[in-house]
Amino acid sequence: MGRLAFQRVAEDDDHQISYQALPRGVPVHASDGARIGTVYRVLDNAREHIFDGIVVRTPDGRRFVDAPEVAHITSRRVTLTITAAEAADHLTQHRGTLGALETNLRRTGSRWRRRFGG
Repeated sequence: MGRLAFQRVAEDDDHQISYQALPRGVPVHASDGARIGTVYRVLDNAREHIFDGIVVRTPDGRRFVDAPEVAHITSRRVTLTITAAEAADHLTQHRGTLGALETNLRRTGSRWRRRFGG
């Protein structure tokens, strides 16, 4: 077993941690080993304790990775279930606070329309 193979196994054998303990700046790698970027922020539904995904800082800006696309979280590395090519095609740009506000307003409007038959 070569040195590179040993190093990769050692990184993959690191203990998993909760998404809640994931610090900013941890490298994010695709399933093929390519580095995508670093963790910028973890998104969750705090009220229901549900992991929603992570925002990754990439050379092309911040990108959102949905929770099902996250395979493995450790204190030193996040590994995705998708390859680098799939990540380049599928990861959406993170719209930040204004995007979240827009989504919340849209949901609130839908609730009021249902209540008042609109």
